[in-house]
Amino acid sequence: MKQFMNFIGGEFVATGKTFENRAPVDNGLIGLVHEAGAAEVDAAVKAARAALTGEWGRMSVAKRVELLHAVADEINRRFDDFLAAEMADTGKPHALASHVDIPRGAANFKVFADIVKNVPAESFEMATPDGGQAINYAVRSPLGVIGVVCPWNLPLLLMTWKVGPALACGNTVVVKPSEETPATATLLGEVMNAVGIPPGVYNVVHGFGPDSAGEFLTRHPGVNGITFTGETRTGEAIMAAAAKGVRPVSFELGGKNAGIVFADADFDKAVAGITRSAFENCGQVCLGTERVYVQRPIFDRFVAALKVRAEALKPGPPQEPGVGIGPLISREHQQKVLSYYQKAKDEGATVVTGGGVPSMKGALAEGHWVQPTIWTGLPETAAVIREEIFGPCCHIAPFDTEEEAIVLANATDYGLATTVWTENLGTAHRVAKRVEVGICWVNSWFLRDLRTAFGGAKTSGIGREGGVHSLEFYTELRNVCIKL
Repeated sequence: MKQFMNFIGGEFVATGKTFENRAPVDNGLIGLVHEAGAAEVDAAVKAARAALTGEWGRMSVAKRVELLHAVADEINRRFDDFLAAEMADTGKPHALASHVDIPRGAANFKVFADIVKNVPAESFEMATPDGGQAINYAVRSPLGVIGVVCPWNLPLLLMTWKVGPALACGNTVVVKPSEETPATATLLGEVMNAVGIPPGVYNVVHGFGPDSAGEFLTRHPGVNGITFTGETRTGEAIMAAAAKGVRPVSFELGGKNAGIVFADADFDKAVAGITRSAFENCGQVCLGTERVYVQRPIFDRFVAALKVRAEALKPGPPQEPGVGIGPLISREHQQKVLSYYQKAKDEGATVVTGGGVPSMKGALAEGHWVQPTIWTGLPETAAVIREEIFGPCCHIAPFDTEEEAIVLANATDYGLATTVWTENLGTAHRVAKRVEVGICWVNSWFLRDLRTAFGGAKTSGIGREGGVHSLEFYTELRNVCIKL
């Protein structure tokens, strides 16, 4: 029986209260997770604060960069361990986890270490009223103890996306992974010890949200800033907690992302791209596409082609060759997604494909499976077009003009991402500029240069991370003015 313990001050800490970690593929018991109470969270925050004034706080940037490169190298050395842990927790196919989750999880440490090593700061000379001169220059100081609250859909990748820059900037962290996916955050504690990261720099507390580790962490007065990826409703609760003490937040929240396919698009590439954006990771991607708008001349052909692609996605366990789609993360989430499948039928959708649960054999029948699903024929007021589902599904509707496509894409409270497919350069630039999102992909999806700004507009988030933009959250920019 695996035991997922808290990691506090460089030590693994058990508690008297545990909860089960179960596998999405067959609901089998993976292990027991030790839930952190207020005392453990307090100990983690105090350990993080002590590290700020200890060896870590006095460490040179060059040495810090060296250690973070070592963290990345150790993740890659233990690649198979991280891969097995991630697949067990999420059920996602081997091909996806091995090509995206683990490599990107490791890369986040190296990329942000190199950015911190090379980033410049501003300086200015000025005339003073007495006829003399002064020099102003900027220095970046760590924000302090960062509370990192992580989602379950890309557990290692999205956790290190925050931990990497936080540590590179000289902060310390207390990580609260999702209760659904405790494994890789815990395993990273072993990596930190192995490469010599000082105790207290990286801490992990397990648990839930309200009246558990999540609430205890976000309300703790010793936490200087909070970064979170997850649903908008949870972000609102964390923001309310952060208001006490006027602490900064960085949020990537929900999305109801649009895909726009123009008639002049490379048809096969567009179909392949929307297949990925709608169904990859069983649709459990904040940046995924749940609303697809296709220009009318190719609408019927596109719907038929996407149907073929969706039906070709083979469900199964992560290690099985040819598996194209895994299960949803939990029974609770499966029921949520299936409730939307029913809503679509009730509201009069044409179910192009899917809409239910696939037939799985043996122990797999106990897993949290749903079919990739495509709808057409619904009005824009329908629940499955307005509300984030976070499952392998999309509604496809036709449009006639570029202006109509932009209006449809923007008709949502969310503003995280969109993907546009066209071979016309003018169309691409015009649409990308006007769609109200944090990131617009043209003829691609989920293609990320980690140096660029990333975040959501409207209710999809606050702030930007990536490249030097991460430094704006994870550091305090101070000005020094010297009278000559």
